[in-house]
Amino acid sequence: MKLAMVIFFIMFQTTAFSQSKSFKEGEVLKFKIKYGWFKASEATLSVNKSKLRDQPMYHIIAEGKSTRMLDVFFRVRNRYESYTGFNDGVSHRFIRKTSEGGHTKDKMIDFFQNEKVAVVTNYKKDTISEHQLTGFTQDMVSSYYHLREIVDINDIQAGDEFVLNMFFDEQNFPFKAKYIGDEILKTDFGTVKTMVFKPYVQADRVFKEKESVTIWISKDKNKIPIKMEAKLAVGSLTAHLFEYRGLANPFNLIFDN
Repeated sequence: MKLAMVIFFIMFQTTAFSQSKSFKEGEVLKFKIKYGWFKASEATLSVNKSKLRDQPMYHIIAEGKSTRMLDVFFRVRNRYESYTGFNDGVSHRFIRKTSEGGHTKDKMIDFFQNEKVAVVTNYKKDTISEHQLTGFTQDMVSSYYHLREIVDINDIQAGDEFVLNMFFDEQNFPFKAKYIGDEILKTDFGTVKTMVFKPYVQADRVFKEKESVTIWISKDKNKIPIKMEAKLAVGSLTAHLFEYRGLANPFNLIFDN
């Protein structure tokens, strides 16, 4: 799993999104991301409504950019867009426009879920390729919102695992996250009861081990990410929520600051 992918998982088979209660149009979540002691970047997740192929969709946008000194030495400007169906809860289109230290990608993936086919348009290389899907499939942004829908805060038990089919970088793979338990967390907004998850990642040149990432999710009807920590092969990365608006439900604080 790529580092950018984990960042936007902060920033979760099929539930009807037309009856969604964990998020709604107008929700905006903003995060500050640090590498070690240094503030490295900011990320924003926002939910809009749109249409695709004459069907109502959630248009979810994830944006990230480097800040301060990192912006001088390793400029990052990433934008991911997901068109997720109201009625089927799966991805129908995923757009990736990224620039990281001069390395750029410009791709669009059209998902045809019933046919189990993904069509990838690579604008940078001027190519179109077709790939078979393993089943109903999510992109890296829609996965988080889908998991928000299927996690039941009243029935979840330590050790429960959640698995989704995902398609990213022209590959199918299962995304799996394990629920560890609850934790009371002090935040910028007050004290919050959270659910702690560990998504499984590939131990490689980026991540130290397969359980290197920990994510804290609010244990309320919103199920929004509050904090993330990742142990990298070199150093560590942390992120925390610093601004939110447009939540579908009250944000449950145990104590206000």
